[in-house]
Amino acid sequence: MLDFPVKAKPKSSVPPRWRKEVARVLITEAQLALRVRTLAREIERDFLGRETVVISLLNGTVMFLADLLRHVTLPLRLDFLGVSSYGEGARSGELIFTKELRLDVRGRDVLLVDDILDTGGTMARVLPKIRALKPRRIKICVLLDKPARRVETIEADYAGFTVPDEFVVGYGLDFAERYRNLPFVGVLHPHLYKQACKRINRK
Repeated sequence: MLDFPVKAKPKSSVPPRWRKEVARVLITEAQLALRVRTLAREIERDFLGRETVVISLLNGTVMFLADLLRHVTLPLRLDFLGVSSYGEGARSGELIFTKELRLDVRGRDVLLVDDILDTGGTMARVLPKIRALKPRRIKICVLLDKPARRVETIEADYAGFTVPDEFVVGYGLDFAERYRNLPFVGVLHPHLYKQACKRINRK
């Protein structure tokens, strides 16, 4: 796996509209575009022109997936698996499958796409579900890898960026279903999700 760690550098400017909520830009729009193109080339090289079933986990992958597939010239079939592991706060909850696969993946190459590999809990539930369908092989592609929080022994085959243990939003990633539309990946001000955790714990 080849990925790009996010290195310390001068703060990128947060657009004025978001400064009260986003502490800083971690990955710029330009960096995202460049890295996604590179990931697409890596995937094409490894899949050797074979027809591939792309399975994307909803909802955080939508922006990343759309940009990635624009640069992949493999013959593809696309399906979605709905997975929900967060409520309207920052604490992980029980994993719920909200949409099942429609395509038959038996004997096929599968590229499993997610927005972030964090604890690995989601992948630990999703992978056995897909393996039970008897694909030829499964490769995992994530936009962000956060190894500091890993609990499960799962690694991505393709990762866009390695990020620190901070609450990241934007480019599809959300907090309470907000911030998905940011064109960059930013770090949320800690007080926002800490307040949410306190509200959850009081319930």
